[in-house]
Amino acid sequence: MVGIVMHAFLLALGLILPLGVQNIFIFQQGIVQRPLWRALPVIITAGICDTLLISLAVGGLSLLVLGLPWIKHVLMIGGIVFLLYMGYITWQSSTDSKQGSIQALSMRKQIVFALSVSLLNPHALLDTIGVIGISSLPYEGIDKFIFTITCIIVSWVWFVCLAVSGHWVGRLDSSGRWLHVLNKCSALMIWGIALFLLYGYMYEIF
Repeated sequence: MVGIVMHAFLLALGLILPLGVQNIFIFQQGIVQRPLWRALPVIITAGICDTLLISLAVGGLSLLVLGLPWIKHVLMIGGIVFLLYMGYITWQSSTDSKQGSIQALSMRKQIVFALSVSLLNPHALLDTIGVIGISSLPYEGIDKFIFTITCIIVSWVWFVCLAVSGHWVGRLDSSGRWLHVLNKCSALMIWGIALFLLYGYMYEIF
């Protein structure tokens, strides 16, 4: 049992640690939401999305996707376009923050954005379906349940830590200058991920 928990913990942590679009959005909301509990919608939505994706992947969705290559093509093309758009939105928000007009998102907008960055991000989808789903195949019964629960717990704890970290950063820099720099770097990082995925996709095809 300890081996299963460690396997799931290290696997989930390794996949979720890189600063992708989902992590960036949660961290940003932790910065701008005052008080911190107002960032709960983005934390809960992201947690539920990861719970759903991990459960589906472990439940056999990964085998379906691997058996139907066209699904992967749809996910990649649609996801790359989505990431390019999210990079543009993030770059624009950095301009707003520089002008001092940055505003915390409402509950509804937090949920919508969290859903989009969680479910339309090809990098996250392929990690969840292709890595966690496949890694769960050796396990059966209670072992697979423990593996799944551990991966889900890692996601929830990580999202809470991101929001709390963002909250403390926001308290240390009330001027918004740090958020402006973060948004610029985030936009470049998101575009970089999109171009990297595009390069890998084109290389695989041709």
